[in-house]
Amino acid sequence: MGSVMCLVLFAYQIHPEFPLILAANRDEFYARPARPLSYWKDAPHVLAGRDLQGKGTWLGVTLSGKIAALTNYRDPASRMVGAPSRGALVADFLKGVDTVESYFYSIAGKKDRYNGFNLIAGHVGRLLYYANQRGEVREIAPGFYGLSNHLLDTPWPKLQKAKARFKDLLRDGGQVDPDRIFKILADRTRPPDSLLPDTGVGKRRERFLSSIFIAGRRYGTRNSSVLCIKHTGKVTFSERNFDLRGQARTRTFVFTSRNAGSQLLPAQPTA
Repeated sequence: MGSVMCLVLFAYQIHPEFPLILAANRDEFYARPARPLSYWKDAPHVLAGRDLQGKGTWLGVTLSGKIAALTNYRDPASRMVGAPSRGALVADFLKGVDTVESYFYSIAGKKDRYNGFNLIAGHVGRLLYYANQRGEVREIAPGFYGLSNHLLDTPWPKLQKAKARFKDLLRDGGQVDPDRIFKILADRTRPPDSLLPDTGVGKRRERFLSSIFIAGRRYGTRNSSVLCIKHTGKVTFSERNFDLRGQARTRTFVFTSRNAGSQLLPAQPTA
């Protein structure tokens, strides 16, 4: 599966204090080596976890306020062996100097080289979404969003449940409590089989992948992340890592974006 996430929730330009609140789970084989959330030695302005096999990442932010997050698109029938790492799409944007518009249009020209992916990138003044299965760049309007292993806001049961709870938690614009967001991401309950999507992996596998938090012997939720960015430019990024026994260790980084004044532009929510 590589350095991609399997569930992303985000509230964009909705909360009066935080223009972006993002929560995510990364599901992966436990044997695939990864480095936890940290600043990268070869790109010290990048704060992200890192897949040590593909050298990419699933979610990250930079000291200048750039953001990127990736999920894969589940379609085993069209999976290509030997395709480039999708996690590099996040890493290259965060490490580079391109605007999000120019970056998205550059990858659109080579979209068919990659297995299916969804990419959200930009900064809190402007976020864009791109899915190579659709080939269209979409600007993200203010609102609540959810993304799993299909397209943005595809109503899979676990995504609908997680998004509804996330929305309820933030609806009143009160205090943002990362622990309560982590609790949403930790839900292991599965929906009934009658509600499961058919993505070509078989009923047993669909059932295994249907919970918000996945707990398996060889594969499961490796880490949960909560990223909160204030209008002032203050960034709080927490990552909770899990081992095979379910033991968790949380790392939190706090900094203020260098370009807060130019990038943290307040917007009015759409109806």
